[in-house]
Amino acid sequence: MTRYSRQERFTPIGEVGQAALATKHVLIIGAGALGAPTADLLARAGIGKISIIDRDFVDLSNLQRQTLYTERDVVKRLPKASAAKQRLLTVNADVQVDAYDQEATVHFLEQLLTTKTIDLIFDGTDNFDTRFIINDMAHKHQVPWIYGACVGASSLSLFIEPNQTPCLHCIMGGLPTSGPTCDTVGILASASQITAAMQVAEALKYLTNNREAMRGTVFSLDVWQNTFSSMDVASLKKDDCPTCGTSPSYPFLHKDATTRFASLCGRDTVQIRPTHTTRDLTMLANKLTGATITHHNEFLLTFKVTGYTLTAFRDGRVFVHGTADVTEAKKIYYQYFA
Repeated sequence: MTRYSRQERFTPIGEVGQAALATKHVLIIGAGALGAPTADLLARAGIGKISIIDRDFVDLSNLQRQTLYTERDVVKRLPKASAAKQRLLTVNADVQVDAYDQEATVHFLEQLLTTKTIDLIFDGTDNFDTRFIINDMAHKHQVPWIYGACVGASSLSLFIEPNQTPCLHCIMGGLPTSGPTCDTVGILASASQITAAMQVAEALKYLTNNREAMRGTVFSLDVWQNTFSSMDVASLKKDDCPTCGTSPSYPFLHKDATTRFASLCGRDTVQIRPTHTTRDLTMLANKLTGATITHHNEFLLTFKVTGYTLTAFRDGRVFVHGTADVTEAKKIYYQYFA
């Protein structure tokens, strides 16, 4: 009995579809509540190559819903992408896994999509800034992607294909101003697991050339209220859309050249991403004065100062823990990273 025998017995996939999956390369952006179970399902399904991008490290609060990680990862303060890679290779050593412990910036995604052949992109993010970057980048490089979102007990998913479907910009008309987050209303693991399963199901249909079975709608579900809907959005495609219209300008690909500050969902943490992309962690550790180093590994350096904890990553980013106020975090950041 082979590893994939049960999946191959499912007629729409069969041996031909299984062989096709082994040749595919998928990119997962975000390895949290959606990205982690998505990666797990794809590795078990026999996808040939999985690339994972995530800017965060494993936190104790993640274990409630992010199924790839363990308490060991928390203690070792491992970056999520690298921790996911370690776990996935114990699940299926035949799958190639590339881990990128960094933010999905415009520059990095451009580099990745220019140098690699990627068949499908998964949205595992928790913010619309990154989703709109994904949307523009996917259309620029003609790569389909699957939008996914989950908060509280509710979830959404949608398959978006350049030249075929309306894009995220068509549907939403631009960045939403505000909305519920996992920080304000929480999140149920059952909701995120179902969302990931819906994303992966659509992916398997697409990657095995079962296009006729694809949903083609925005699917929403509330596991607590026991409600669901499937909305046809085909009519929302706009010829003047700046992303997928007749004269695209990809507006969200032109906002990447300055130091950026962002409060992270549910973490009481602010991320600072400077313009440079490397940091010598050992040199930083040797230069620190008046600080207590709590973690130092090949991926990151964490140290405590009065009232705050800071984590510096080798790609240049810094987390300021203990505040969600960007102005306050800036002051702390510039004290140590002038």
